[in-house]
Amino acid sequence: MSLPEPVRRRLSDFSRTVFTDNNRTGPESRSDDNVPDNELVSSLPLQMSLYFNLYFFPFWWVSSVVMLQLKYPALPDYYKFILVTILIISSLIEVIRLYLGYMGNLQEKVPELAGFWLLSLFLQLPLILFLLLNEGLKIQPLERAVHIVFVAFLAFQVVVAFLALKKMVNQLAARFRLHEFDRLDTPLPSDRQGGPKTRVGTPWVVGSPAEGIRSTSVGWGSAVRA
Repeated sequence: MSLPEPVRRRLSDFSRTVFTDNNRTGPESRSDDNVPDNELVSSLPLQMSLYFNLYFFPFWWVSSVVMLQLKYPALPDYYKFILVTILIISSLIEVIRLYLGYMGNLQEKVPELAGFWLLSLFLQLPLILFLLLNEGLKIQPLERAVHIVFVAFLAFQVVVAFLALKKMVNQLAARFRLHEFDRLDTPLPSDRQGGPKTRVGTPWVVGSPAEGIRSTSVGWGSAVRA
């Protein structure tokens, strides 16, 4: 199961706009080739947080439902509707959010991880903060405790997911630029008069061209969506 292609395309464009380091305008020096091209950029802190969040979510859901049932008769009608709606929406968002987080981080998929970051920052975090800070909801001690833990998970995941996305997108951009400049360095065929082969050089690249790197003709958008 994966995101629809239009959604992936929009998330890829968003990631390229927000997380790309615009200060890196040229290709890196060949002296930086000691970093493997297939270096893993998955975030271990993010993955550990998602793992514990996966086990915490059922406990949070059961606690919220039990507390809602106990205080439901004492709540005004509009708060009854708001609480039930938020609980349903938060549960659905959390299932989707954890799935996107696992897929995006473990498989290094930028659109999925960007979707996880957006859901965490702009939907789930405001909803849980509303449940935590609105005293009109007659917050019980158990509710307050589980909401605080949930907010801590979300705040930590927003930060580490941002850093993981920035690293992932910049690595994809650097890999794409490296392949493009290596493609420019490949020798051209001889002309019909038997002239010598010519090579297009780049003045800022030091050292001999790397051999065995497969040339790519895909654009940056395809590299991010891969």
